[in-house]
Amino acid sequence: MDAKLLKRSVNQNRSFVVEQHSYKNFLKVWHYHPEIELVVILESSGTRFVGDSIEKFKPGEIVLIGKNLPHLWLNEDKYFENNSELKAKAHVIRFYDSFVTKFLSIPEMKALRDLFKRSKRGIKFEGDSNSEVQHSVNSLFNLHGLKRIKVLLDILDSLASQNQYKLLSSAGFVSSFENEKESKILRVYEYVMQNFKEDISLDEAAGIVNMNPSAFSRYFKKTQKKTFSQFLKEVKIGYACKLLLEQTYNVSEVCYRSGFNNISNFNRQFKSEKKMTPTQYVKKHTEAIKGVRNEIL
Repeated sequence: MDAKLLKRSVNQNRSFVVEQHSYKNFLKVWHYHPEIELVVILESSGTRFVGDSIEKFKPGEIVLIGKNLPHLWLNEDKYFENNSELKAKAHVIRFYDSFVTKFLSIPEMKALRDLFKRSKRGIKFEGDSNSEVQHSVNSLFNLHGLKRIKVLLDILDSLASQNQYKLLSSAGFVSSFENEKESKILRVYEYVMQNFKEDISLDEAAGIVNMNPSAFSRYFKKTQKKTFSQFLKEVKIGYACKLLLEQTYNVSEVCYRSGFNNISNFNRQFKSEKKMTPTQYVKKHTEAIKGVRNEIL
């Protein structure tokens, strides 16, 4: 169930691409690409797959997909009926992160640096400014030159300032984060990613950054908006999802390879995180993309 690499070139005469998609249904391919992608759903509904996230989507949603993060918007069955008059419509902006590399080094671009880091897990925006962002995206089709670049930067700045958003894929599915080198959290992340299959205690994690457990627990929750134990569980479950989607191991093997000590605890923790059992997760994903993995543009 491997994701396909889609090679879509960005015009050499332009720093980014704006596309208006209008099809009977969206592309049925679980895929990834080196460009960052901003998707605005105009019409249609179905199931959205981003990394190990499986959710329903509907018109009006705005999602930012980081480079090389696998994803798929799968329309409902009614969009594939021969006599269907339904349409799947979206506006899509694609650009390489190098588009703003020179800008990102200046202090005023910190918000965009953070935005692109978060995009590695996929971001669904839920703020009140979504309609304004959608209007700005629409305007790009009629702009050229510097005005066009200015509006894109305004769009990214607006998204970066939104407080209402949801990270889609789990930390365990995404192999690494590009945190600042001096970050204490980076050291903890690196240690967890390398050792999550073993038992990692709060005391052990705190020792990595030379903090006492109580202070570390408060610091982690304040900066990451979740407890350390919740983060560790997400990493293990995210890795388990990746193994399940690869379909190389059975559920019992995935359980132990993901760092869980017994199958009952694994099933309980998995259902708590994903709202379905490991078997249901595999079935839902398999049925959704069955027979379409070899489709091309």
